[in-house]
Amino acid sequence: MSHSLADRPDRPLAAPDAGPAAARLVLLAVVLALAAALALLVDLPVARFVKQDRLPGDLKSLVELSEAFAHGVTVGLIILLAAVLDRRGWRVVPRLAVSAFGAGLLANAIKLLVARQRPRFADAGGQVLDTFVGWLPFFSVDYRLQSFPSGHTATAVGLAVALSALYPRGWWLFASFAALAGFERIQSQSHFLSDVLVGASIGCLVGAACTASTRYGRWLGAVESPGVGGRESGARSQELQTSDL
Repeated sequence: MSHSLADRPDRPLAAPDAGPAAARLVLLAVVLALAAALALLVDLPVARFVKQDRLPGDLKSLVELSEAFAHGVTVGLIILLAAVLDRRGWRVVPRLAVSAFGAGLLANAIKLLVARQRPRFADAGGQVLDTFVGWLPFFSVDYRLQSFPSGHTATAVGLAVALSALYPRGWWLFASFAALAGFERIQSQSHFLSDVLVGASIGCLVGAACTASTRYGRWLGAVESPGVGGRESGARSQELQTSDL
């Protein structure tokens, strides 16, 4: 009988296929970055369309609710929920926290290097390059000029990657939540399409770093295995192994 990773905390996640999985994430990050460059051509038309607010009411509500998968507070609650429900307990927290919050922090750090107008404050009838208004603004830039890249999207994608590593059967659901969260950032006129794609690329890269069979990836796998902290006994490990017979 097969068991999910949530049911088998004795199985480390730094598995032999971690390398290929990380490589696929890096490849996806490159594709998303290239797509972001192409999206510059349609950023302003998309922003003009979004300003018309044509989404049906129920769909708009669903999109707005999806921000919960990207906001720091609710992401923290999702991680807490995983720690409570997963038999590995606190051991799942490092992967989830580093992948989600690490991606968000990296995206926010890039905001200090590039000042770009948010769609709601930009001239949708102008030129896309005019939305980039400064370089290396560091801490002098305000909210209106922090469009590039999307920190929420980076957080959502980083979280989706980590959740997919822990609970692979739900990867499509986590990916859907992340995609909706990215769409919400466009719908709310907080980010251009290219900002969201770059944020997604960052989330994939940070997620790959947590998935790769590097020293850090192996450390995460060891943390998620029994015996860390000396809480699990050999009898418990034997019991879980017997359940597969």
